[in-house]
Amino acid sequence: MSERKVLNKYYPPDFDPAKIPRGKRPKNSQQVVRLMAPFSMRCNTCGEYIYKGKKFNARKETVEGDDYFGIRIFRFYIKCTLCSAEITFKTDPKNTDYLAEHGASRNFEPWREERVADEEDKLAKMEEEENNPMKALENRTVDSKREMDILDALQDIRARNSRNERLGDAEIEEILARRLNEEELEVDEEEEERRKWEEEDEKIVRQVFSKVDDASGSTVTLKRKADGEAPDLKSLLSESSRAMVEAKSMLPPPAKKPKTGLANSLGIKPAKRRPAPIPGTSKAS
Repeated sequence: MSERKVLNKYYPPDFDPAKIPRGKRPKNSQQVVRLMAPFSMRCNTCGEYIYKGKKFNARKETVEGDDYFGIRIFRFYIKCTLCSAEITFKTDPKNTDYLAEHGASRNFEPWREERVADEEDKLAKMEEEENNPMKALENRTVDSKREMDILDALQDIRARNSRNERLGDAEIEEILARRLNEEELEVDEEEEERRKWEEEDEKIVRQVFSKVDDASGSTVTLKRKADGEAPDLKSLLSESSRAMVEAKSMLPPPAKKPKTGLANSLGIKPAKRRPAPIPGTSKAS
């Protein structure tokens, strides 16, 4: 079986490769390539959405008479997946992107809209500067100021980094210890302030709750003696309040109401109880 594997071919002695006729191809011939959709698009014929990354068997050709600084631009032909309408798009070396050319419209992409808006702003600014020299001078002044601010910030960052590199371990520990002490002092001040506020609140509460309003509306302050004995409440009342208390104490106690059962209140007569039988006697007797 190994004899069937031909590794070398036989060339006769009079073989001349220059005599082999070469096939002529058109200058701008199309090639069949396999590619994926480079962006999301919508077919203009049927409205079908074709999303980015869908694979197609496409035809590729070089765009004649159109290039970007010597970079060739290629055009691709694909067909819609629903209606088989032809869709063409080509490369865009200027923006490193693709352009929808015919048969489909590109879906909205925010970054692309922002890029177009920025380009329009730049063009409008350039036109305004061409027509108004003072505006151009103002724009250059603002740009130079912005650059100076950026350079100053960059210089500060470099100086800080170089200073941190020159510091030794002892200096770093000293800076950290100083920072910790400052934080502890701040915490102590906050605690002292909080304690003062609590003392003031407690003082206000003590003043409020140390006063009792009697029936006549007069305010009386309750005080305790040094030996701990509580004062007599009657001595703290006014004369009118004391008279009212004594009058209430002289009244007779209210009469107690007899207890009535629930059955009597509803008009139900209680059942008579039968006497218990004597043990040793029969029921018949």
